Amino acid sequence: MNVMRPISAAVLAATLATPAMADRQETVYINPFAAFQLFDDKRDLSETGTFGVGVEYRFRPHWSVEALYSRADADRKYVAGESEFEEVRVDGTYYFAGPDEAWNPYVSLGAGNADFGSDNSGVRTAGSNHDETRVNVGTGFRYNISDAVSLRGDLREFHGIDESTFDTQVSLGISFAFTRTIAQAAPQPADSDADGVPDSRDQCPGTPAGTVVDSTGCEPDADRDGVVDSRDDCPNTPRGAEVDNRGCELDSDNDGVVNSQDLCPNTTAGAEVDETGCEGVVETIETFTIEVQFPTNSSVIGNSFDSEIRRVADFLSENPETIVEIAGHSDSRGAADYNRALSQRRAEAVAERLTGPLGVDPSRVNAVGYGEEAPIASNNTAEGRAENRRVEARIQIRR
Repeated sequence: MNVMRPISAAVLAATLATPAMADRQETVYINPFAAFQLFDDKRDLSETGTFGVGVEYRFRPHWSVEALYSRADADRKYVAGESEFEEVRVDGTYYFAGPDEAWNPYVSLGAGNADFGSDNSGVRTAGSNHDETRVNVGTGFRYNISDAVSLRGDLREFHGIDESTFDTQVSLGISFAFTRTIAQAAPQPADSDADGVPDSRDQCPGTPAGTVVDSTGCEPDADRDGVVDSRDDCPNTPRGAEVDNRGCELDSDNDGVVNSQDLCPNTTAGAEVDETGCEGVVETIETFTIEVQFPTNSSVIGNSFDSEIRRVADFLSENPETIVEIAGHSDSRGAADYNRALSQRRAEAVAERLTGPLGVDPSRVNAVGYGEEAPIASNNTAEGRAENRRVEARIQIRR
């Protein structure tokens, strides 16, 4: 009979049925063996040596499937003659240890078809002269001599279904292993909203599809006013300013001057106001250029400039009817929006020094950042740019 076809089919079926696993090790064993088989007394067959070979596919560390072929020439027990024996079966095996361990004890369960051939006695007995389906259960061990060679001992009990017979087989074999490791990409972490940030780090798990997010999975808010950039119509509001749901500064009295620059926050509705939000016409009567130096990209000033700023405080004290606008200016290098925001912060830093340590009434001080809008020299030269980076104190009076 053609024994390689069923063996190959069984191995192929096991291969196709095995689920893919990440970084798994697969081993194929070629298992030649010699066995001693004791037949049920009903068969009228003497104990005999049996030889065979198996092809075993170990698809997981603890599980394998094996297709086997074995044969023997058994003498008749009670009459003269002999009977040929052949069997093809498939066994499933569970190993109690991994393939890297020296000792691999196991249990096994399988089924197959046994052909007891023909004899020359002319007497038919149980299990002889016909095919029979046999199921089996077994136990044994595999001892790994090296990664490629191992020994295997096996004890197995067979039950013939057709004639209700019981046969026993003990075997010893040598195995040759062929192993490969299949490396597969590890599963990607879950990202429920598909924003590129895994759920374990996503602080904003429900962002709409296609939204640009930062490393925390949240939409960016560059000016930190609480309104994300995609909905911010005023993307460069000063730090700490009150904004509406569009990200723009509030103008509580609707006079056209935002609260942060409104020195008169409760003007009458419809009244004409100046740039400070106050009614009446404001005239600048004197301008001081304040010699204050700031570190690059910084709005921090030191105490060493208090004497320079005190000139403004002294003038306001001597002229109580006046107010002052602290105007911040920059050169043209960099983005205009950034320059305006930086000049605003620098103007506010000077204003805070006036209203803090120098004791000027905050209602008389207004800080405005003009950025690069009002140069007094060319921005094409280093000298000109240095002149344009300035802070002015504009002394004003209402007429």
